[in-house]
This record gives sequence, structure tokens and C-alpha cells, in this order.
Amino acid sequence: MAGSLVVGAAGVAAAGPSVAGPGLPSMVLRGDDAGEERRGEERRGEEDRRSRSERRGGPQSGHGRKFFVPCDSDRLIAALKRADAEGGGDLRLAPKCRYVLTEALEQEDGYDGGIRDARESADSAENPGDVEAPPRTPEDDKSGLPFIYHPISIRGEGATIVRDEHAEEFRFFTVRDSGELTLSDVVLKNGKSTAEGGSIYVAHGASAVVKRTTIVGSTSLSKEGGGGGIFNDGNMVVTDTTFVDNHATGTAGKGGGMLNGGVLAMHKSEFRGNSAVAYGGGFGNYRGAAEVHTSTFVHNEAEQGGGVASFSARTRVSDSTVHGNSAKTGGGIANSDALIFLRDMRVTDNTATGNGGGISTFQGLVPLDDSVVTGNTAEGNGGGIYAEKSNLVVRQSRVNGNEAVGDTSQGGGIFVTQGQVQLFQSRVAGNASEVKPGGLFVDKARVTIDDETDIVRNEPTNCAGSTVPVTNCRS
Repeated sequence: MAGSLVVGAAGVAAAGPSVAGPGLPSMVLRGDDAGEERRGEERRGEEDRRSRSERRGGPQSGHGRKFFVPCDSDRLIAALKRADAEGGGDLRLAPKCRYVLTEALEQEDGYDGGIRDARESADSAENPGDVEAPPRTPEDDKSGLPFIYHPISIRGEGATIVRDEHAEEFRFFTVRDSGELTLSDVVLKNGKSTAEGGSIYVAHGASAVVKRTTIVGSTSLSKEGGGGGIFNDGNMVVTDTTFVDNHATGTAGKGGGMLNGGVLAMHKSEFRGNSAVAYGGGFGNYRGAAEVHTSTFVHNEAEQGGGVASFSARTRVSDSTVHGNSAKTGGGIANSDALIFLRDMRVTDNTATGNGGGISTFQGLVPLDDSVVTGNTAEGNGGGIYAEKSNLVVRQSRVNGNEAVGDTSQGGGIFVTQGQVQLFQSRVAGNASEVKPGGLFVDKARVTIDDETDIVRNEPTNCAGSTVPVTNCRS
């Protein structure tokens, strides 16, 4: 389970006059975000003392100078260059502006060495010969905006940053080791990267906060990586953000909307119409730790985990909806060699052409609490839930109205083979499969069903047809 995250820098620099320089955007040293007007010599003296403390790197350090960026792409690039050169800064974009980027920047990449080498060495030791972690090359990481090595805050004011449709492949933001990006109220459109992160890439030693942002029509072409919209390998918080029509198109592309390999907290976000070739059409968590709350995954597609995929990872999803997604395995959610904790979930109307219309798990742990799994369909086994070599724990949940529709399909509600299944105070009802049982199928697995669980009205049988006895279940 991922812990609490503290990401990014906070604070406010001193107020002051406008400053402008040749070839640079005007800078406005503003007050705090609440717009409080600072008056009086005593207040200004306090701000001066705070500013001096910030320059010394004190605990209240802020982003530095404030930049107002006119509606001009060159001025945006210049402001980011100057802010990063000065150790950080806060940028405010022109309201509703459309910043069109036409080419990748020529910039030296200072990313090599240090924490990156340590991370890659650790991955190599843990997963020798892993073909899913190819060596990085600088030319893979083209960005239309300057690399971020320091605390940078960008307030979009409803502006759009877009890659020209005829431009070469590049993403918008690359946050390198020691960099901190805070991005809000902006639309990122048509990003395209030959590596991970079609719009945003956060390196292992970096952090980012993204809020009230829309990422649309972006693509990762990485053969083994992904993150059509965002790839996070560091620390990240995502809030009130929408991912629409993003894609991971590599031969093993992961995380059509977002791919996480670091530490992530996500709240009140929506994934709609994204896709991945391999897994995680909406969101993929691969070797990372992620907490997802109050989010929606609708009409996403992948080979495994149309809405959400947790592979070799620790994932917690709560108070969220996974609806109308599709995949070969795990139409709504797929879990493999991983832990995924699901609470207050609505897993509805998802489709698998293979196993697990709603949820699929292989060699994993899946506690499902206070949730509803309904209206899902599998052409293989497990219309609602498919569990293989896993520990499936269902508590105070309903698995209703799911179907396994293939000619040899079993377990319209739940299909378990090997491993263990436990049901407590739950209901498995109104499910159907072509071959019995239609409710709960158990094969070569331990099964525990408490007295307060109902398995009823499933077709053609409730549990009869399982290869092991299922107590507390009518035939």
C-alpha cells in the first residue's frame, strides 16, 4: 500500500514591481494565491525576511520569481528557461491562450548519473535480463519546453499547450532529477513521444503535482514503456484531471492514459477513451505504488485491464467507477503478480473477450470490499471475477448480473482456479454461464463462505459443477 505523499514545493515570494528585460517576458512579482494585498512597512519587512530565508533554502522556500507569460509560445519557452536558470519560479499563463509548439528544443540533458544509475542498477539486479526496461538514450526524450530541474509552478488560467500536428514527436514537460513541477488549469493536447510520457515525463528523482488539467490526444510510442498522457517514475499527485483519447501504441505499450512506476496519489480524476496495446488502457501501475480515490475509468481499451491494470505493483483503488471498458483479459481491471485493494467500487458493464469480464487476477492478492460488480461479460470464464493462483477476498460486496457467454464458459459470477477464495457477508446472484456453475466455480482452490453470504438464483446452477465442495452454497 502506498503511503501519504508530500510532493512539490510551496510558498510565496515577496511582492514587488514589474520587471522586464530584452527578449524576456514581463515578470510580475505577485502576492499569494488568495490575492491578499500586502500593506504597511511591517508586513513588507516580514516578506523581506521570508524572501531572504527562502534564498538560503529555508523550510519555507518557494518557487522564486513570478512570471506573467503573454500569449506567445516563444515567451513561454523564455520564461521557463529563465525561471529554471534562477533555481525556480512561478509562471502564470495568459487566460484561454493557445500556445502552439512547432519543434523540439535543442537542449543538453543533464540527467545522466546519480539516482538514475542507482535505479537502473537496482532494476537490473531485481529483474536480470528484463527486456521491458531498455537503456535510455537522450534522443528519446525530446521536449517542446525546457527540461525542469528546479521547482517550477505553472498556473494555466485555462490556456492550452498544443504540439502542432505537423511537428516532429515531442512531449511537453520533462521533469528531471531534483525537479518539481506544479501544473494547474491547463489543457495539454497532441503530445507525442518516442519514449514514455506523451505529454509529461517525471523522472525517478523528481516530483510533480498536476491538478485541474486535461490531457487529450497524446501518445507514447515506447516499445516497452508507455504512458500516453503521463509517465511517472518519481513522486506525483494528480487531482481533478481528465485523460481523454490518449494512447500507448508500442508493441508492449502500457498505461494509455497514465503509466505509474513510482509513487502516486490520484484523486477525482477521469480516464475516458484511452488505449494501450498491452495493459492498462486507462491507467497502468507497473512496479509502482499507487493510491487512486474517487476516480472514473470509462470506455478504455487494452489487451489486459481495459480500465485499470496493476502489474508487479501495489495499488489501492477506492470510491471509483470502472465502466464500459474492454480487454482480452480483465475487461475492467487486471491484476498480475501484484496487490490491488478495491473498496467502494462500481465495476459495471465491462467486457472481456477472454477471462474476467469485470476483474481478473493472476498470482495476486485482491481484497474487494463494499463494492458492486455487475453487468460484466466474459467470452471466457468469470463473467464478474476471474482469479487464478490468487487470494481473492470478497467482503460485504455484490457480484450480480454478470455473464460468461462462451460455449465452454463457467463461473458467470466468480471463477476461481487454484489459490484461495473467501466470501463474507456478500451476495452472488443472478449470474449466468453456458456451462455450470453460473454463480461460483471453484477448482483446486481453498474456499471459505460465511453464513451471511448468499449465492442464489444463478444459472444453470449456483455452485454445482465445481471440482471441490463449496459449503454454504445451494446447488
